[in-house]
Amino acid sequence: MNCIIIDDEATARAIIRQLCAQVDILNVLEDFPNAMQAIKYLNQNEVDLIFLDIHMPDFSGIDFIETLKNPPKIILTTSDTNFGIQAFEFDCIIDYLVKPITPQRFQKAILKAQSFMPKAVEVESSDQEESSSETDLYVNIDRRLVKINIASIYLVEAKGDYINVKTETKNYIVHSTLKKIEDKLPQDLFLKIHRSYVINVKKIVDIEDNSVLIKKEVIPVSRSNRPELMKRLNLL
Repeated sequence: MNCIIIDDEATARAIIRQLCAQVDILNVLEDFPNAMQAIKYLNQNEVDLIFLDIHMPDFSGIDFIETLKNPPKIILTTSDTNFGIQAFEFDCIIDYLVKPITPQRFQKAILKAQSFMPKAVEVESSDQEESSSETDLYVNIDRRLVKINIASIYLVEAKGDYINVKTETKNYIVHSTLKKIEDKLPQDLFLKIHRSYVINVKKIVDIEDNSVLIKKEVIPVSRSNRPELMKRLNLL
């Protein structure tokens, strides 16, 4: 999703840029210290999503929205906790983030933004994927087919209607089910250890009680899945 950031505070713009950089499907085109500069930009460019501060000198975030004939989807970013009801009077506003914004809350907003996009991110199920190499998995990210090296995947986590595919270099938020992607991963390499997690057994660092350590993440192991996990390990 192509996006822009509008906030009169340089620090706030930098923080949102940093949060966006952690989400592969977001592409920050520009950021602006005021709404007027953003309006000039939007007169010549199209974006999918805007991160918009409410309270700015001279021209507020609401003034900005009211000038747009066909506004893209907007996520408000503000320190004002008392503006939520008025904000959602606008159909283009899909979420309301209160500063300081946590990565977890930010990711939830992005998942919501994806659900409003014309084509949600899905695991590609076309003949093209079926005929691809067994070492790769193709996913549809913002209308682009992105190739993921299967061996680089260390964890797949279910998050509602989405899954988070975590690799050595990037994370991919995909509109799909855990079962669907589990069926596409090689069974000799991957194992479902919990209703919300599929792991790459080659990436396990440590096992203790009912959890496994993969990279720096502690993942729970359900009681029903633990026997199969132990069977798959090369135990002395």
